[in-house]
Amino acid sequence: MKKDAVLFATGGIIYPVLEIASRGYSDVSMSIAGGVCLCLINRFCNGPFKKKSLSFKCCVGSGIITSVEFLTGIVVNVLLKQNVWDYSDLPLNVLGQVCLPFSILWFFITIPALGLCGLYDKIKGIPHRKRIAK
Repeated sequence: MKKDAVLFATGGIIYPVLEIASRGYSDVSMSIAGGVCLCLINRFCNGPFKKKSLSFKCCVGSGIITSVEFLTGIVVNVLLKQNVWDYSDLPLNVLGQVCLPFSILWFFITIPALGLCGLYDKIKGIPHRKRIAK
């Protein structure tokens, strides 16, 4: 099993579990979003930004999660009218799909996400994408 598949599955489980724990319900779209987020955090924060500071990586992770949440919200909430979430009552929201308070939360959520990505690097049996030397 490739590392991306394992990360996608992990993010796809953790994101909705966190939602259920915090608000009592979730949606299948959050599984997809969670998987995409963890894969992208790994790709960028453990790739080109690997040697950057933790705070820089957390900003990148927050940007990734906020962007994925926004795109998911546009599709699921606006186009498909599923009304899975609505941040309209929260400060500094964009179309009710993302908001500053959650983007700040995503900054901190990036820390355990990076830990998971690093943990999977240490587990034998999970093939990793080979990097081409430049």
